[in-house]
Amino acid sequence: MRQRGLESKILKLMSTANKDFNMITEGDRILVALSGGKDSYGLMWGLMQMKAKAPLHFDLVAYHLDQGQPNYDGHPMERFMAKIKDENGIEGEVEYQNTYSRVVEKTKEGKSYCSLCSRFRRAIMYKAATRHGCNKVALGHHRDDLIETLLLNVLYAGSIKSMPPRLRSDAGTHEIIRPLAYVPEDDMALLADYHQYEIMPCNLCGSQVSQRKEVKQLLTTLEQANPHVKGNLLNALGNIEPSQLMDPKLNPLYAQASGPNELSAGGLEDEYEAPAKPPRAIGTNSGSPLLTIL
Repeated sequence: MRQRGLESKILKLMSTANKDFNMITEGDRILVALSGGKDSYGLMWGLMQMKAKAPLHFDLVAYHLDQGQPNYDGHPMERFMAKIKDENGIEGEVEYQNTYSRVVEKTKEGKSYCSLCSRFRRAIMYKAATRHGCNKVALGHHRDDLIETLLLNVLYAGSIKSMPPRLRSDAGTHEIIRPLAYVPEDDMALLADYHQYEIMPCNLCGSQVSQRKEVKQLLTTLEQANPHVKGNLLNALGNIEPSQLMDPKLNPLYAQASGPNELSAGGLEDEYEAPAKPPRAIGTNSGSPLLTIL
């Protein structure tokens, strides 16, 4: 796909996601989390394009966290931030917080750093958002991230759960938004090639063999038999049938199951061992003008 066609496709997908989930509204001030990877660079590009063309006003603040990991080189990020400030007037901050040592210290040998690292990083970003007067934090998770997280929770945690396009913080002070929720990872990789971003490797967890890599391999295998498998999985996240599931919180009929009944009174439950409850998984809306880019 040629560059202009690719860029148009990505912007349309971002616009559609914004309309579907009402992510960006009039007067928002958004902290854009930049990791130095292809997806966060592409996210910033897309949001700058939307800001320039949208029928509403919102502000962007670029933010990068130096986590103190070995062999960290922040020069590519410094150059990127200088470029977007000169060309687009986007202010930014690079903050140093040595979360690397804490993550390594608290993670058991053989386990992935990703979950704990994410929690530390999220807490620091909320503080940065407050410091910069931002009400939302934009993350660069794309379509494949949402699909992989769904499968990770189903296969390894026994829960149906993924990354929502919008998520309010526990304190209720900020919102996480994921404007790339509909954008395929392959498109983000191609965009990075076209724009020649200086990709900063993740030396914290990039070298670890993770369950996410196994899920990526599974999806690749499934796609060989069904090219639409990723689209179907994404659609499934927005096409839930609570009455067809087993969660008592979603179906009032199951409320009767907690009390005694004829079968339990007869001792039939002693004939077999009941399956254990599945473990818990890893882990709002207001009206506004629609943000549309054609």
